[in-house]
Amino acid sequence: MTTAPPSLRPAVMPRVEFCGIDTAVERTPFTIGRDGDLVLDDDNRYLHRHFLVVDHQHGVWTLANAGTQLSVSVADHSRRVETHLAPGGVLPLTSTATTIRFVAGPTTYELSVHLPTVTFTFPAACAGDGPDATVGRVPISPEQLLVVVVLAEPVLRSGHFAAAALPSNAAAAARLGWTLTKFNRKLDAVCTKLADRGVRGLRGRQDRLATYRRARLVEHAVTARLVTVADLRLLERHA
Repeated sequence: MTTAPPSLRPAVMPRVEFCGIDTAVERTPFTIGRDGDLVLDDDNRYLHRHFLVVDHQHGVWTLANAGTQLSVSVADHSRRVETHLAPGGVLPLTSTATTIRFVAGPTTYELSVHLPTVTFTFPAACAGDGPDATVGRVPISPEQLLVVVVLAEPVLRSGHFAAAALPSNAAAAARLGWTLTKFNRKLDAVCTKLADRGVRGLRGRQDRLATYRRARLVEHAVTARLVTVADLRLLERHA
C-alpha cells in the first residue's frame, strides 16, 4: 500500500465511524474489510479482506468497492440521495457525512465516512431526485406494511443497522400470528412491487440468500422512510 506524498494530502483527514467508534484515516488509500486499516469483522468469511477503499484523488475523496461479490448502498447525511456501488465501482463522496450499508452473509453492516469539507454538493432542487426517492412513496397494502414493519423492528428500535439481527421469516410470521405460507406470500408481493419500481436486490434468485433480500428490503424501507418508528404501534396488537 502506498501513502500519498505530504504535499498531496489534505490538511484535515476524514474519519470512519463503525459501531460508535471513530477511526482516523491517517493514510490513503485506506482499506476496510475483514482485514486492512479498519477491520469490521475478522470472523465473517463472506466479507472480503479488502472490501471498501477510501482514497483522495485529484482533490476529491472517493469510495471504491474493491470486492468481487458484494454491492454497497451509499446515502448522503440527509438520506435524500441513495446509490448502489457495485463491485469494481468508484464514486466521489459529496457529503460531509456518508452512510454505507451492505450485507455479507447473515450480517448487515453500517458505517459512515465523515469529511471535514466537500468540494461538491447537489443543488437543493436535485437532492430529492435520487434513484429511490419516488419509490419510497409507493403505496402498499396494510398487510404488506406489517411485513415490512415486523422485519424492520430490530432496526427501528435500535436506531442503526450494525447490531441489528433481522428475524427469520418463520419468526416474523409467528410474531404476527400468521402462517409461514401467508407471510412468504405477502413478502413476495411487497418485494415484487418495490422491485417493479426500481429498487434493486429484491428479485428472487436461487443464488441470492433469503437473508440478503430481507436485509435489502429493510435497508430500503428505513432509508426511504417507507416505515418509521411510529409504525411500530402496528405491532402492539400482535404482542
